[in-house]
Amino acid sequence: MEHELKSLTARLLANRWLPRNDRLVRRALVDESFRVELDHRLAAVGLQLQDNPYAGHVAAALAPEMLEPVFGVKREYAASNAGLTRDEIALLVVVWALIVLPKRERQVTRRELADDGQRDMFGADKPVARGDSVSAGLSEASLIADFGPLLGGKTKVRNFMLGKLARLGFIERRNGVVYEGPLLDVALDYRVLADRIIHGTLADVLTRAGHPVPATNAFDRADMPPDSDRDEEDR
Repeated sequence: MEHELKSLTARLLANRWLPRNDRLVRRALVDESFRVELDHRLAAVGLQLQDNPYAGHVAAALAPEMLEPVFGVKREYAASNAGLTRDEIALLVVVWALIVLPKRERQVTRRELADDGQRDMFGADKPVARGDSVSAGLSEASLIADFGPLLGGKTKVRNFMLGKLARLGFIERRNGVVYEGPLLDVALDYRVLADRIIHGTLADVLTRAGHPVPATNAFDRADMPPDSDRDEEDR
């Protein structure tokens, strides 16, 4: 176990994130003693394992008590420990809302992108799906046309802001389409953002741009799937 713990810890530090279906990641999610020792090793250097049961990746993140010691010295990072500007954070939240909120609705209701809209009487028994089967992409051209003027101009969004979000691992850009990156669903706190977006001003902004969000927060039970479901997914 010692070698596996050392290997997983080193890979998390080197790569920042790992896919949830990685052999050692899966072990950390289902083996309590292995997870406890991993948590101790990460905590020793001020980190914690960031795990969202609905996300396809896990990540190494700063422990809350380390945010100020690490980033507090440089005040330009006060709004974001990834060094994002206000416009870039705004774009990130918009992308999160347009990708993760519909994705979570599909996951909670056990539907996939290919579903024809018919009700599946056995849907509740399906395991939580992740990846391309539930996470849709966004047309980059449409995203820029709808929100570029609000975020500093279309050229800035296309050539700089989207590129930065991609380099940080929040999104992936392929053939003119913006897809969910490994950190989009694991680094942003769903419990905090979902209600604020659905019941906040951003919902009106998205609706006016032709991207309506749910009128009510139907995802209260999306924070954590039942233990039996999580065990089935991660074993």
